[in-house]
Amino acid sequence: MKRTLAIVLAAAAFGGCKKDSDKQATPGSGTATAVEPPKTRASQQPQPQLPQLEQQPDPKRAEKVTLGHTLFFDKRLSGGGDRACYSCHQNEDGTGGHDPIAIGSGDKKQTRHAPGLWNVGFFKAWYWDGRADTLEKNVQGAWGAGNMGGAPGADTPEKTVEMLDKRAADLAKIPGYKKLFEAAFPGAEIKAEHVKSAIAEYMRTLRCDDTAYDRYAAGDKAALTEQQQRGLDLFSGKGGCLVCHMPPYFSSAMAMDKQFYNVGIGTKDVPEDKVDIGRMKVTKDPADWAAFKPPSLRNVRKSPPYFHDGSVAKLEDAVKLMASGGIPNKNKHAQAADRQLSEAELADLVAFLGGLDCGGKLEEPTPVEGDAPKDDKGEKKGEPKKGEPKKAEPKKGAAKAKPAK
Repeated sequence: MKRTLAIVLAAAAFGGCKKDSDKQATPGSGTATAVEPPKTRASQQPQPQLPQLEQQPDPKRAEKVTLGHTLFFDKRLSGGGDRACYSCHQNEDGTGGHDPIAIGSGDKKQTRHAPGLWNVGFFKAWYWDGRADTLEKNVQGAWGAGNMGGAPGADTPEKTVEMLDKRAADLAKIPGYKKLFEAAFPGAEIKAEHVKSAIAEYMRTLRCDDTAYDRYAAGDKAALTEQQQRGLDLFSGKGGCLVCHMPPYFSSAMAMDKQFYNVGIGTKDVPEDKVDIGRMKVTKDPADWAAFKPPSLRNVRKSPPYFHDGSVAKLEDAVKLMASGGIPNKNKHAQAADRQLSEAELADLVAFLGGLDCGGKLEEPTPVEGDAPKDDKGEKKGEPKKGEPKKAEPKKGAAKAKPAK
């Protein structure tokens, strides 16, 4: 029903754009007077509202969320004890990455920008290229690979799981974690699958439904300014934004499967054999060359830089780039076209996107009690061995979480 309403909204917006030659004669005698029929404004139509996330019943979900919340903020999951999930998804960066390209454990540069996390549970596929078909697989991928380096040196999927299982078992021996794991997974031998399950459950609670747009959709017609309403008209009509960013999710990849688009990001002045091929790496289909999943635009004003390569620093520039049709390349999507927007219209679009600011933040949990388990030499894992210097503090992209107010 919500998707149908969004599609109807788009149809109404496009259908309201009449040609100048479409005139009506006034009834009655005498000379007919040409009258421009009133245009239907998309912003004045019913707006779709964010539904509840559909999940199977789980009597232990609350306990898993509590455990996952704590794990999400814990650097002991990483190979070097220097990165938590939160390190790449901090509040001050809108829950997206601070750096254009994510910085992983050991200050190693990754391959793509870290996206924002609000409403992440609604996606049909995860990662920019959609290579994970569940959120749990996304968590394990980030944990075991370079982002967090939880399985350093692992060269096969089996070895990765083996190393993550060991790390999970070690965490479960910490007194505070032992209680949390037992509450979430009673009687279980703790392995990587339990860690990724708990973190995924926590991430599904990261819901943004308190924006000015949401209040407007719920009936508060003063929630969006007149400029923002004009921006919504453009978003739903002339701007062509609905193709990739259908409300109420503001990512079509949350509403439908197989939503990947090539708009040219990362192709300009790059040799073809050096271009990030995106979705094609997963499907091996040339039609998916340099195509990527559209991110949600919720909280977009607070989460620069933009796109999968973090190549655009300012929202105004990102909007202008997309409204102009993206970057020409051999596989650019047909819907990526120049919308011929004026500077005033671009400003209206940017204003509307400001109406998608999320009001919440990720709250830092109470630190778990106890120390990291010791290895057979008596050293705490994740800390320097005797005689070694302490690790330097992480860079800005991995700053410590600020205490919740």
